[in-house]
Amino acid sequence: MRTTAATNDEHGVMSWQWRRHPRCVALARAQVRKALAVWGLAGIEESAVLVVSELVTNAVVHARVSPGREILTRFVRQDGGVRIEVHDASDEPPVRRVPDESGGLGLLLVDELADRWGGVAERAIGKTVWAVVVDPATARGDPADGEGYASCGKAEHTCDTWRHSV
Repeated sequence: MRTTAATNDEHGVMSWQWRRHPRCVALARAQVRKALAVWGLAGIEESAVLVVSELVTNAVVHARVSPGREILTRFVRQDGGVRIEVHDASDEPPVRRVPDESGGLGLLLVDELADRWGGVAERAIGKTVWAVVVDPATARGDPADGEGYASCGKAEHTCDTWRHSV
């Protein structure tokens, strides 16, 4: 399985490109574990791993509109936490649904574990779904007011925040 890694640990950014295949979900979980270990953020590992798992699974399962397009995961270190981004080729935003025997718990889980999450559709192809997971014991600011978070560029300021609007 081909993956492409790009690491800029000096600035706290790590990214990988994945084929749209279910095996990549486990690989993405392993990569976020490594990133958190390097950044000394073991306190949020369980939550971050579950968020990555759900967001990458959604991209693998639902972003099938453009065959051959790959998924990109990007982890950005922030004050006391990490911003998790999953880029895929689908323009459709993620939709929370009522859980049933066929599933539907993924975005509810992301909503519970992430301090905030949302998406951006300002790409030529597809979208980015992001989530911020913070360890309140190490963060300097209040997650509710956004203080203490490093900016991740334009997307941070132009996104729809689905968590609060659903």
